[in-house]
Amino acid sequence: MLTLAGPGLALLSALLWGGADFGGGLLSRRLRAAAVVGASQAFALVAVLAVVLVTGAHAGPWDWLWWSVAAGVAGTIGLVAFYAALAAGTMGVVSPIAALGAVVPVLVGVAAGERPTSVQVAGIALALAGAVAASGPELRGAAGARPVVLAALAGVAFGLALVFVGRGAETSALMTLAGMRTVSVVAFALAALALRTTGGVRGRDVVPLALVGLADAGANLAFGVATTFGLLSVTAVLGSLYPVVTVLLARGVLGERLRVVQQVGVGAALAGVVLVSAG
Repeated sequence: MLTLAGPGLALLSALLWGGADFGGGLLSRRLRAAAVVGASQAFALVAVLAVVLVTGAHAGPWDWLWWSVAAGVAGTIGLVAFYAALAAGTMGVVSPIAALGAVVPVLVGVAAGERPTSVQVAGIALALAGAVAASGPELRGAAGARPVVLAALAGVAFGLALVFVGRGAETSALMTLAGMRTVSVVAFALAALALRTTGGVRGRDVVPLALVGLADAGANLAFGVATTFGLLSVTAVLGSLYPVVTVLLARGVLGERLRVVQQVGVGAALAGVVLVSAG
């Protein structure tokens, strides 16, 4: 059962991240993207701190601290770069490049001595390719250098954030999440003060923003715990399949049609999951 716990939690994190991205995307149609991220993470931080106080997790060792700060900084940089890339380019160019950030923890894990089986390596490659394809890459037309560079920066930052969460989770997944969220919320709060804006958030937005934030926090917690059960290189790839969840939600809830490349990507990602889990 413990063998399946890691992959199961990693897939749960992908499910929650995909749901959070879908909900955040819907909210971003009428609110500023920065406001959606900042407000949802603020709600998540309140919930996480409440759990910390109830469980007394803060009374344990504090070896997670610097890892959580690093994860918060990397995650914030990734979000800023990602939205800046979207502003300069298109989703079909930006998302597939950012999705390749999952390669970072794979390389870090291998460099640290992890040795996935040959079946898992095949599954990792198939799942990564599937995640990129599910993001709906634009196979025609040229993209400017700015969105490509920013998307690559976002991918690397997201990948490093996963690495740092995994390292912090070795001491405490919950406290790593609390520290990570504190850093990101403070950063966005300072940005909001500097810009003197609330992003148009109203009372009716509180519940959906809170749900998005809780889903994102749950994903980070599930991922952190998953890394304690198995290889970081494998866990990170499974957790990074959230684009598949997002496009499937868009298909099921909004009736959006999937392009052929996205359909192939979803199938490849699912096949990759089977291989990784079987390995």
